Amino acid sequence: MSTLEDIEEEIHGAESGWVEAKTSCDHLHSLSSDLFHIPTLDSPCTRCYHSAENWLCLSCKDVLCSRFINKHMLNHHEESGHCLALSFSDLSIWCFACESYLDVQAITQLHPVYEVVHLLKFGQRPPFRISETNRGSSSTS
Repeated sequence: MSTLEDIEEEIHGAESGWVEAKTSCDHLHSLSSDLFHIPTLDSPCTRCYHSAENWLCLSCKDVLCSRFINKHMLNHHEESGHCLALSFSDLSIWCFACESYLDVQAITQLHPVYEVVHLLKFGQRPPFRISETNRGSSSTS
């Protein structure tokens, strides 16, 4: 029988599947220069035309399905080297090169594309945290 301590450890420990998103990434240089004009969030995979679990390549803006469908985004990364992708399902951003999710709140270069997809999905701008750096730069002298 599990103790309360065992249950808490399982919920809050590594077994819970918690993933810590990176607050920086060396691959942001590969972001497309035009991420204000992106395909609609219901766009199908351009290879298999599957309509669920699709990702947007943040380098070339191709829409491809996840590793849980037909792995076309993963294949695209392996073939092209494009490593940054945004999930149309939950708006998370993954870097294949870092093998990590990226913290959209912390990485300001991701704010423009995240804002566009958030507007498309929810009809409103996302709430961004205000960092200490942003607070200091917005004050008047």
